[in-house]
Parts: sequence; structure tokens; C-alpha cells
Amino acid sequence: MPSPANFTFLWPSLLWLLLAVPLVMLAYFRVLRRQRAVAARRARLETVGAGTTGRMQKILPPLLWLAGLSALLLAVARPQAALVLPARIETVILALDMSGSMRANDLQPTRIVAAQNAAKAFVAAQPRHVKVGVVGIAASAALVQSPTDNREDIVAAIERLEPQRGTALGSGLVIALDAAVPTARINVEEFINPRPGKKDEPRKKLEERTAAAGSNTTAAIVLLSDGQSNVGPDPVKAAELAADLGVRIYTVGMGTPEGTTLSADGWSMRVRLDEEKLKQVARTTEGEYFRADSAMDLKKIYGRLGAKLAFEKQQPTEITALFAGLGALLAGLGALLSMLWFNRVL
Repeated sequence: MPSPANFTFLWPSLLWLLLAVPLVMLAYFRVLRRQRAVAARRARLETVGAGTTGRMQKILPPLLWLAGLSALLLAVARPQAALVLPARIETVILALDMSGSMRANDLQPTRIVAAQNAAKAFVAAQPRHVKVGVVGIAASAALVQSPTDNREDIVAAIERLEPQRGTALGSGLVIALDAAVPTARINVEEFINPRPGKKDEPRKKLEERTAAAGSNTTAAIVLLSDGQSNVGPDPVKAAELAADLGVRIYTVGMGTPEGTTLSADGWSMRVRLDEEKLKQVARTTEGEYFRADSAMDLKKIYGRLGAKLAFEKQQPTEITALFAGLGALLAGLGALLSMLWFNRVL
């Protein structure tokens, strides 16, 4: 049942018609009292209804009829609700950051291992009909597993990922988007390496197919990263392209904003979580951002993500027919019971 915050009317000005309900109730009981007075004068009152069952028989038909009338009047105002319904997700692309900063051990045993373990648990929890693809992101990005329902192939692809230098989040997202919506025919190469003065060309070519952000209910992208992109196109530009196609991007931040010191091959650096970039990517596509401070948090996040992909909040849906049908059913039932018990409509 939708909450009051998700319940609106297309024609709210017609709700004043509900004032007719108490007027009808008043008129009904006045007529009923008049009938009883006439019957008393004629000494024809029957004792049926003296008990509890009789009182219920007298009260139930008019209550049902009035409830039906109320529902029909609400239907006139054209009610609508944002309903939470089963999604039709068919393809999920996991985009995993493989940059050197993912070697950090602020998530045990390391960020990359924790990410791989959680990703495998996420894949195992998906319905069998959902195809999952895997994109690895380092200085360059690549589709390491095209969308498939073969869980063994997906897990093997996740396990093959190893930390490398560089982070091209924008490239990874556009490759993931191309895998999620192949019918869009995105020119991935042109997006990653645009010609001078042609940076927005891939978006312009999608203008005729532009959809509302988040409206695509068949595909989604899950990006897991510490947010530090230092190579390739801006990830927000890739997010804008995803928004044009209605594809949501859910981002998972690895680590902490204060970061940790990572040492390797004789050098050391401070690796921090860039939450703002990941939040902006999710916000642009009507997705959601999650932060993982520990391996346990990461597993819980993937569990919540699975639920979000299985059920989604739809755009407001008109439910006038539901109210009209319910109103007709209640009014008809009240009239039927009155006919059976008292040989009159009400």
C-alpha cells in the first residue's frame, strides 16, 4: 500500500465531492426513521433485527454502499501512487576499480579482495535470468566478461582482476554502458578519445533517443571504486551519457575520506576516498551512493543493492480503475445484501 507521501490526485479540486457522503448518510437515516414511524403507526413492525445479528444486517448494507460511493468519488479525482513493484532488470554490469590504490588494507584483507568477495556474493544472489557483465578499470578499461547468465564465467572473470596503475573511471563507465545497452550503439572510442572540439559528440548523437534519467528498468551499472579518477574522460560525463539512456549507476565507495598510506615498490602515497565524485555520478543517473568502511559493510551494501535491483519505485501510476472497481464492488455488494435480507435495494 503506498504511503500518504506517495499518494496524489490528478484532479484534487474534485475531492470536494466527498462532502456528498455525509449528506447521503444523513438523508438515508432520515428516510429510514420515517419508514419506521410509518410502520409503527400501522403496527407492522417485525422483531427481526432485535438481536446482534439483526443489527448487523441493518447496518452492513448501507455501510458497504457508502464505502463504495466514497471510492467512486475518489476515482473521479483520478488518484495516482508511486508503487514499489518488481523490476524487470535483465542486465547488470559490475565495474570494478583495479587501480593501485585498491591494494590498501583499510578494508581487510585489501580493498580489491574485499570487493571481489562481495561482488561474487552479489552475483550468486541474482536471479538466474539476470545477465551479469564485468568491467575492469585501471589506466585503461576493458570488458573482461560480457553479460552472461553463466555464474561460473562471471566469478572467474572477477577473480582474474588484479591491481594495476591508473584509474580511468570515465572510460570504464562508458564501456559498461555500452555492454548494458548495446542497442544504443555508443561510439566508445570517440567518447574515450574525442577529436578536438568534439567532446560532446557522443551525447549529441543520442538526442533523438534521450530518456528520463533512471527510466530504463532493464539495465543497471554498479561501480565499485575509491573515486580517484586520474586518466581518461570525466566520469561525470559518462554518467550524463547514462542518464540520457535512462540507465542508473549505483556507486560504492571503498575506504575512508581520511585515507591510508600505501607503500609499494619503494614508494608510498596517501590514498583517500573521493566520495563527492561517486555521489555526483550516482546523483546524475538517479542511482544511489553507498559507502563501505569495512568488508562487512561492503557485503551488506551488495545485499541492499540486490534488493534495490529486484524492486524499484516507479513513476506515479494512475490507479483510478482500482478505485472505480472497488467502489462498484462495495456498492453492488451492499445493494445485493439489502435485497436478500430486506427485499429492497437499500
